[in-house]
Amino acid sequence: MASAAGRERSVTIDALWPYVFIVVAGWLATDIWRWLGVLAGNRIDENSEMMNWVRAVATALVAAVIAKLIVYPTGELETSPLWLRVGAIAIGAAAFFAFRRNQLAGIVAAMAALAVGLLALGA
Repeated sequence: MASAAGRERSVTIDALWPYVFIVVAGWLATDIWRWLGVLAGNRIDENSEMMNWVRAVATALVAAVIAKLIVYPTGELETSPLWLRVGAIAIGAAAFFAFRRNQLAGIVAAMAALAVGLLALGA
């Protein structure tokens, strides 16, 4: 009996090693860049032209991803009409500014508008 339980335990541990490797390798591959970013970031002035450029590129990338999701959606969002997706974004932007630039309010309002629109359309 004891040997069967020991075998089950070793099989379970052996089965976990690929996942442990993925976690460690993923952590090492990304975490080193975070630490290098922290080290480099300590030497960069927040108001420098370089930081303004980095902020502009990051904002442009986020805007491009959102625009792609609105104009060329995939999955379940693909069944919704363009006017509904654009309307949900407009409602979310209005809520964002109405609640003093509260991101959570904008996201919740946009998601609620999209959900209500999809329910009304029967999708």
